[in-house]
Amino acid sequence: MNINLQRWIDRWVGIPLCAAVSALDAIARPFKTQTDAAPRAIVIILLSEMGSLVLAHDMFTRLKTRYPNAELHALLFGKNREILDLMQVIQPGNVHTVDDKSLAGLLGSLWRCVMQLRRANVDVAIDCELFSRISSLLSYASGARVRVGFHRHTQEGLYRGSYINKPVPYNPYQHISAQFLTLARAMDSSAVPTSKLQVMLPTQAPPHVQLDAQWVVDINKRLTNDFPAIAGKHLVLVYPGGGILPIRAWPLASYTALCNGLVQDGCAVAVIGLKDDQALAQQLVANVKSTHPESPVIDLTGYTRSIAELLALFHVAKLLVTNDGGPGQFAALTPIWTVMLFGPETPALYAPLTPQCHSFYSQWPCSPCLTAYNHRNSFCDGDNQCLKVIAPDAVLEKAREFLAAA
Repeated sequence: MNINLQRWIDRWVGIPLCAAVSALDAIARPFKTQTDAAPRAIVIILLSEMGSLVLAHDMFTRLKTRYPNAELHALLFGKNREILDLMQVIQPGNVHTVDDKSLAGLLGSLWRCVMQLRRANVDVAIDCELFSRISSLLSYASGARVRVGFHRHTQEGLYRGSYINKPVPYNPYQHISAQFLTLARAMDSSAVPTSKLQVMLPTQAPPHVQLDAQWVVDINKRLTNDFPAIAGKHLVLVYPGGGILPIRAWPLASYTALCNGLVQDGCAVAVIGLKDDQALAQQLVANVKSTHPESPVIDLTGYTRSIAELLALFHVAKLLVTNDGGPGQFAALTPIWTVMLFGPETPALYAPLTPQCHSFYSQWPCSPCLTAYNHRNSFCDGDNQCLKVIAPDAVLEKAREFLAAA
């Protein structure tokens, strides 16, 4: 479903629904029995961001350690399920997926998921979405007696009703992984605000996904057979696409200059992305070949058929250079070194939790412009100078440093 349609529905349908549920909750609250019983089942709602699932790894780990007798459930969009399964932090039978391909599919799958959560007797819902109204409504519909989620309090954030009974102030100065930990801890908190807790930060990178070795062998064999020109060379992957937020993309000219430098160094370069990124990838390949006709630069958009195959590719390659987005977060689950380019969003909040990643960020006065407060709807005119000023020579120098380390 189109992202602007999702925003429209969340605003014009979400606001009256949040108000109605708040009134219903206020009427019912005096008749509800309060209990301090340990939770039987906890659902984590993290619908939309595949990369955020990686950054939430510490939160999943803490919940399993703190509440060993509680079943963990997850509610997310179906397209994001594979990365959660690969991380092995939730039992597959406890993952509930929403279909966002159409409005009819969305409504039908939401009803199914709510019924599944009610049958599971979920008594705690942790809503990790940043001021999404649909996710807060789902936390209430799940039947959970404890509902944890981000709340605007005295800030200018989006209205989400008053039925979140463990409200956590969103903190735009703290890495999102630390804020996920705060959500998990807030379910036990009696402080005001609930996030008035001793600092707890993620202490280590997420563990690498344990792929079947055959996946790596197979992807390596396919590459060798399909693209013999790259054999025997260090393979560097680049992801120039911006996904549903094109403003996050480093300019094509900058990627061209970087790739020219890499092939001059004797590297092979592969452009990755979805099939929708193919036109951009073909243009990048053509740009490099116009200067270096025999250069080993290839288009791999749509080449990997699953997230598991993409992670296997990350095991074969030495380096990934990527815009802010999912691939950079997935890389933290593998041994690959990563260079990540930020501009409309900030690494202070979203940098991968691995020492094998370097984030470029120019800190322009208007950056970050994609925030929790504007539904990641930038006020920029499309001229993303915060990314354009990141020099290809600086990125190439860091790439060379990482290739030497790899």
